[in-house]
Amino acid sequence: MATLTAPSQPASFLKRILPRTLLGRALLIILSPLVLLQVISTWVFYDRHYDTTTKRLSQALAGEIATVIQMMVRDPGSVERLQIFRMAQQSMFLNLKLEEGERLAVISSGESLNPFTSVLERKLTTALTTYVARPFLIDTQFARKQVSIQVQLADGVLHIVVPRDRLFSSTTYIFIMWMVGSSIVLFGVAVVFMRNQVKPIRRLAQAAERFGKGRDVANFKPEGATEVRQAAAAFLQMRHRIKRQIEQRTEFLAGVSHDLRTPLTRMKLQLAMLPGSAESESLQADVSEMEAMVEGYLAFARGEGAEKPVQTEVSHLLSEVVGRMRGQTVAIDLHIEEDLKVPLRREGMRRCLTNLIANAQRYATQVTVSAGRRGHTLEVLIDDDGPGIPPDKREEVFRPFYRLDPSRNPETGGVGLGLTIARDVVHNHGGELTLEDAPGGGLRARIWLPV
Repeated sequence: MATLTAPSQPASFLKRILPRTLLGRALLIILSPLVLLQVISTWVFYDRHYDTTTKRLSQALAGEIATVIQMMVRDPGSVERLQIFRMAQQSMFLNLKLEEGERLAVISSGESLNPFTSVLERKLTTALTTYVARPFLIDTQFARKQVSIQVQLADGVLHIVVPRDRLFSSTTYIFIMWMVGSSIVLFGVAVVFMRNQVKPIRRLAQAAERFGKGRDVANFKPEGATEVRQAAAAFLQMRHRIKRQIEQRTEFLAGVSHDLRTPLTRMKLQLAMLPGSAESESLQADVSEMEAMVEGYLAFARGEGAEKPVQTEVSHLLSEVVGRMRGQTVAIDLHIEEDLKVPLRREGMRRCLTNLIANAQRYATQVTVSAGRRGHTLEVLIDDDGPGIPPDKREEVFRPFYRLDPSRNPETGGVGLGLTIARDVVHNHGGELTLEDAPGGGLRARIWLPV
């Protein structure tokens, strides 16, 4: 036996955090390699170029300091020292000062380095340890644009102040700025292009949704990429075929109506001329039933015909339908939460509501009609206190010409097309019609329509 395994937690987590829209996912596909490329490029540049450049600059500075110290050791006189300092200032941009008799408070020879020390300080420490080989202290925070180095000599401490530019390459900042700036520009261009690519798909989805709700799809034409154009063209062909099928069905049944009504009229005239008898009355009842069946089937097949959806006040429509049907013995209560304007085929929806309310009146003594907004849908409830419909029969009653057990009053049971027509109308509006148990007993018809 095959066993079902639950999705792993990481996969479920990724599914929740990933974007759901096509635009979001396309941008993620573009952005992920871009960010990854930048991270790898920056790391390689930082690890190779910046590290190597800082190392070479630090070695050059350490070599110059070592040269100055060797010259001072070779010519220890004060006059020679001043000449050496002047030459270092002019040629090497080193500001030198010797504090005679001074000792360094903390001696550092570079054996141990703090792991949080900056790259500049680590490279400079390594270079001074290699080339100078004397105790020293480094202060990279001495000034914003300067670095202070103190070297312990035999007769004092040599203070060296060097411009920070000698140990720093601006290429790093320029590289990062170019990388980030170009990425932002490319990402902006990608967003604009992807929005233009996704727009035809959104228009196709909106057109399909409007067509599914029975609304007109005007000024829609295939556009965008080849695949999107193919899908749009297929949608237009489908819409044309569905409309043609509905028109052919209506025309065909209109012809059937004409052909059937003529012999039925002749039969009624002939029966009216016959003397009254049980047989003639039975034939008249059969003819009347056949007429009712033909009219009911034509109403079902005709559907909403060529009627166009218009903005309709639901409260006015319900009040009009209920007002016409309140003259019967069954009481009808109407409750409307708020005024709503919904695009409806007015005559088709009036036929739907009339069928449902008439069906409730036929089998109940009290009918309640209520309507209100539920999120992005309009909900209409028709409750009655009648015997209801068994749960296992609630889908079958929507089949054309299906009638329940004769115990539900066969005298007024109709031809079995009322609920079929009602659901057909609701479906053509992009909604749904279901049958449920009413809270107070009986049957509830629930209509959902998109607002």
